[in-house]
Amino acid sequence: MDAEVQQRLDEFIRRMGLRRTGQRNVIIETAFSNEEHFTAEELFERVRQTRADISQATVYRTLGLMVQAGLLREIDLGDAPTTYDPNFLVKPSHNHLVCIDCGRVVEFEDSHIVMLNDRVTRRLGFKPVRQSLKIEANCEQLRLNGRCPNLIATRLTGKPLKKRR
Repeated sequence: MDAEVQQRLDEFIRRMGLRRTGQRNVIIETAFSNEEHFTAEELFERVRQTRADISQATVYRTLGLMVQAGLLREIDLGDAPTTYDPNFLVKPSHNHLVCIDCGRVVEFEDSHIVMLNDRVTRRLGFKPVRQSLKIEANCEQLRLNGRCPNLIATRLTGKPLKKRR
């Protein structure tokens, strides 16, 4: 886990009058073990591989604390469950490209988007704090090759795909 995440978490827990617990630590370490987005259910499944004694309620409460502490960001990728983004502290102005065919999410940054957001918000009398852009697109793999490894992998995991409009 990143030192900044650890420091912000410790300060937040102290301010809230809470204490660090072993279960909380496992959940937090698992959430920040990689830069992948996750749902609460996916985090719960990953945590259960390490510690079987952690309940789903504890995972949900800890997720709420991490969001409240500003360590995680809830993002809307268009699917039903809330998705959490663990790496916006490192890349605060990143955007998401979501494939409506296979559900794959690709993060990207673009200085032109940041500059455009800055110009628009200032022109309208606002000061930009953060920006996020979600682009929904069709998968090139599926269109060009007639099959997509990401779609196959998604179906094998049983993860529900977004309904196409």
